[in-house]
Amino acid sequence: MKLSRTLSLAASAAVLSTLAVAGQTAPASAAGSFVVSESQFNQMFPSRNGFYTYRGLVDALSAYPKFATSGDDATRRREAAAFLANVSHETGGLRYVVEQNTANYPHYCDTSQPYGCPAGKAAYYGRGPLQLSWNFNYKAAGDALHIDLLHDPSKVEKDPAVSWKTALWFWNSQTGAGRMTSHDAIVNNKGFGETIRSINGALECDGKNPGQRDDRINLFKKFVGVLGTTVGGGSISC
Repeated sequence: MKLSRTLSLAASAAVLSTLAVAGQTAPASAAGSFVVSESQFNQMFPSRNGFYTYRGLVDALSAYPKFATSGDDATRRREAAAFLANVSHETGGLRYVVEQNTANYPHYCDTSQPYGCPAGKAAYYGRGPLQLSWNFNYKAAGDALHIDLLHDPSKVEKDPAVSWKTALWFWNSQTGAGRMTSHDAIVNNKGFGETIRSINGALECDGKNPGQRDDRINLFKKFVGVLGTTVGGGSISC
């Protein structure tokens, strides 16, 4: 995600009601029944960094309660697989919490933004499951999540739940270089390829960097198998 340039602010994070609405059930994430079990998570990420806890992911789900709870069971599992496949690609199987190429760090300060880079010009490097980067993305994600990430971007590499929330923020509310959010791509059966386009389409779609694109696709195929679902409709590639 580190090269996506999205300036739109996400809507405020949804808050789950503590009272059940008559005739309706709570979202799966709220009910504590995330479609990915801890054992499946461990199977997907056997060599992950200890920072990326399953509990951190589950604790983050309340920020976007429609994630992996929309549509039928196959769709819910497919969305989780698609999200985690992109996460795995971005982080080397959840091994990396921060971007490894430190030479890139000073590049992620867009000085044209009126709020500037108060944490320092080199403070907005890629962090977390989808490698959140750029000062404007830290600002937008922080505003949506009610966390001051512009002034304290290090929270994304220190708090597992915050880290996962930033990835869910991008997945559920940002189009990036694509035509729709990744969430909408999966729940509306537009295909896994649209999630690649949203996250890093400027560099990996339309014939660019096929090795990077194919790694995401192969991970998606693997993870839908782990979760017992299918790749769904639409194009798996971009």
